[in-house]
Amino acid sequence: MSDFVLEGVDISRRYGGFTAIDTVSIALEPGEIRGLIGPNGAGKSTLMDALCGRGGGTTTGTVRCRGQDISTLSERARRKAGVARSFQKTNIFLDLSVREQIGLAGHMAENDNTDEVMEALGLAGFADRRAADISYGDQRRLDLALALVGRPSVLLLDEPAAGLSISESITLAKLLKELAASWKVTVLIVEHDMDVIFSISDRITVLHLGKILADGPGADIRANPEVVRAYLGTSVA
Repeated sequence: MSDFVLEGVDISRRYGGFTAIDTVSIALEPGEIRGLIGPNGAGKSTLMDALCGRGGGTTTGTVRCRGQDISTLSERARRKAGVARSFQKTNIFLDLSVREQIGLAGHMAENDNTDEVMEALGLAGFADRRAADISYGDQRRLDLALALVGRPSVLLLDEPAAGLSISESITLAKLLKELAASWKVTVLIVEHDMDVIFSISDRITVLHLGKILADGPGADIRANPEVVRAYLGTSVA
């Protein structure tokens, strides 16, 4: 049995003659928060798609969740195996109440812990309000709740702080850190807000042109000249 919760080994994805990610390997430890950064077009979202089984292009390589080879499983089957995913654009139903849609997600996950999730994410106070009637920041937390239902082993987050204010981003970062520790969930997070990434990540992986450019603790990534150059000569601090 592998000590890693999620492993991607030699993952490549091609769209016709274009290689979006090229033999990328990544391994996440239990309870780890791993930041995934890189310039636009580096392959960050594509790597997440390949790990969670989202379709598109031709994918090769091996994906394992808690030692189980899930490479041939569908996106839904990988969700049941413990790999959950959220997207930059919220995946919520505006006309349903907060409780209704978290409960629906719980039913689909075959482990309905709706009340637990709402309490953990501060959504219990407006459980019966329509998603359309809550703030954008609360909608982002609702989207996170949908991914957390069923207590997945791994949470793949694609820009969860997109569109949030600085204070809302800081609050979300603190919440993610607390959830990773208390729920023992492993997080792989893509985020352009470097304050969020460096404040919560145990380790950071940098992608550039579909390959891993650097990998290590935040302090090492900040000081890496190749990373700085990949960001067009600007610091990622």
